[in-house]
Amino acid sequence: MKLVYLASGKSIHTQRWVNYFVDRDYEVHLITDAPYNYKSLQVHVLKQYFGNRVLNLLIWAARIKKIVKEISPDVLHSHYVTSYGSLGACAAFHPFVITVWGSDILVEPKRFPLLKPVVKSVLKRADLITCDGEHVKGPLTNLGADPGKINIIFFGTDVKRFSPEKRDSKLLERLGVAGCPVIISTRKLEPIYDIPSLIQAVPLVLKEFPAAKFIIAGDGSQKEVLKNLAASLGVTPSVIFVGDIPNAELPGYLASADVYVSTSTSDAGLSAGTAEAMACGLPVIVTDFGDNRGWVEDAVNGFVIPTHNPTSLLDKIVYLLKNKETGKTFGTKSRKIIEERNNYYKQMDRVDDLYQELIKGYKK
Repeated sequence: MKLVYLASGKSIHTQRWVNYFVDRDYEVHLITDAPYNYKSLQVHVLKQYFGNRVLNLLIWAARIKKIVKEISPDVLHSHYVTSYGSLGACAAFHPFVITVWGSDILVEPKRFPLLKPVVKSVLKRADLITCDGEHVKGPLTNLGADPGKINIIFFGTDVKRFSPEKRDSKLLERLGVAGCPVIISTRKLEPIYDIPSLIQAVPLVLKEFPAAKFIIAGDGSQKEVLKNLAASLGVTPSVIFVGDIPNAELPGYLASADVYVSTSTSDAGLSAGTAEAMACGLPVIVTDFGDNRGWVEDAVNGFVIPTHNPTSLLDKIVYLLKNKETGKTFGTKSRKIIEERNNYYKQMDRVDDLYQELIKGYKK
């Protein structure tokens, strides 16, 4: 099989999709403005020619169409509707697959009404649409997607890499948190993920557990705002901003923590970070949004709390730190759920099957 992906090479999601099919010895091409190198992956870099994004997109659309024509793949697959999806649609190639990431359907068309016609056009041209949340299907069909073309494909978790056995005592020592209760967040430092609610809960948790440490991973536009918030609350020594964690090191960070928190106000399906924490056997606290309740049953394998609610978050963190055996039970159940329902290898096998069906349909 010959595949062409249009996606951001710097995204771990893109890397995992292309890696899987490279490892299957398929001929895989990646067209991107963010290069990524892996084994025999063939990368075609889109260069920035002008400061004007519209001009860049016009040039890229023409170049992509030429590259795709030269490669003549079995499948063209774009990730993220409002960027690479629109570029893929301009290639006028079939079979054409679109993978929705969440904000490209749930947020951007509402925030920028001029994008709606673009999104509708891209979805109309797609032969197959994948998303990772049931609650995304409605918005997709409202934007004109054919319900028969929509398939739920979870991004999947590599349960071999993300596991409780990756606990790293040396990492805890290096971070200066050995022997301390550790709470971790791996969401980006952007408004949509509401990290301020987590920071606001810190001084309240410290009243019960003065030695507790909060590891805030990721980077984003709110980094300085969040650091200033921690300083204003007098909790800077207890909050450790570690920046973006290389994916190879992420299992160690998660498996070494005691509690995982996601305060997100929007997700397509189960976020990759939450799934990875669950695979590492962590008790998780997530906000009541999207499909989270389909993965985390409140007080059974974690806690589901309202959005923008530091007080509720405080209560659940303190409960888990006081009841470690319950937390272990939650983590064991979550690990099993991920193994059974969100296994990366099983999900990619399903994608392979969908590709094969598309190809057969176009060869008839």
